[in-house]
Amino acid sequence: MEFLVDYASFLAKTLTVVAAIVAVLIVLAVLRRGRGRQKEGHLEVHSLNDFYKAMRERLEDALIDKDRLKARRKAEAKAAKLARKDREKDEEARDRVFVLDFDGDIKASAVESLRHEITALLTLAKPTDEVVLRLESGGGMVHGYGLAASQLARIRQAGVPLTVCVDKVAASGGYMMACIGNRVLAAPFAILGSIGVVAQLPNIHRLLKKHDVDVEILTAGEYKRTLTVLGENTEKGREKFREDLEATHQLFKDFVGQYRPELRMDEVATGEIWLGTDALDMQLVDRLATSDEYLAQRAREADLFQLSYVEKKSLPQRFGMGVSQAAEASLTRFWSRLSEQRFWQ
Repeated sequence: MEFLVDYASFLAKTLTVVAAIVAVLIVLAVLRRGRGRQKEGHLEVHSLNDFYKAMRERLEDALIDKDRLKARRKAEAKAAKLARKDREKDEEARDRVFVLDFDGDIKASAVESLRHEITALLTLAKPTDEVVLRLESGGGMVHGYGLAASQLARIRQAGVPLTVCVDKVAASGGYMMACIGNRVLAAPFAILGSIGVVAQLPNIHRLLKKHDVDVEILTAGEYKRTLTVLGENTEKGREKFREDLEATHQLFKDFVGQYRPELRMDEVATGEIWLGTDALDMQLVDRLATSDEYLAQRAREADLFQLSYVEKKSLPQRFGMGVSQAAEASLTRFWSRLSEQRFWQ
């Protein structure tokens, strides 16, 4: 009898483990299948004027007595009604500002939403309007940020003024995007610059050789492979790799110089970074201001519309994204603690 109980317990544990493995495999299969499908989404438009108004009214409710507040609300409603009538007569009576956000990762994944947002706003935007991009990125892959920068260039080519606001960081590929703005605004302690190119990869050839493991790399074309992870790297391959990095760096400098010709390129294209106050002296930015300060100011004189393209995600995709975000948040907290010890102690 005791044997049967132990066996049943063992069987239940085994089935539980097998079921968990099968569930994980099913989720992975669904996620993989979902990547191949055409992504669908929709454009969301929110009035930032209403957002600022709601915050102000909430504060007034707490600070102003009811009679005075009632009179103020009545006067505001009357003024708003007159303003609506004026806009109905003349659609150009008040400026319009389209606000976009770009939070860049190493692959510049946010470009998938940015391209749709820019396509949408360019169907209506005029030279009298303005586009404000709130940008945060430490850079990443050349081709990803090259595409993101090209999307912003569409705004400039359409003759619509572009203002880029950097509250935290716009470095490397992030600055390649920022420099396209007609104006670049940065917070005093924002990080900007890093106009340079870097590449690195491990090489375990000696480890494999030590254990008598041979790796055959066959190519057609002299420089199809320059540096590799498994094979033996040569000085000729290293030199070619350096040439490719230098060529990419030159393209980077030429691109930045096209939009900010006043820069002393030999001084700023060294791969260094600057805080906002120093970046202003180096002419990497045009003014010190946070995005909140600038948008609150513009809200008093223009209609602000925040645009965001939202892609539809299946349940498994949302689950996978949630796990990824949780892991990323944990790593961010870990590195933040290290950074605090390194820079602020």
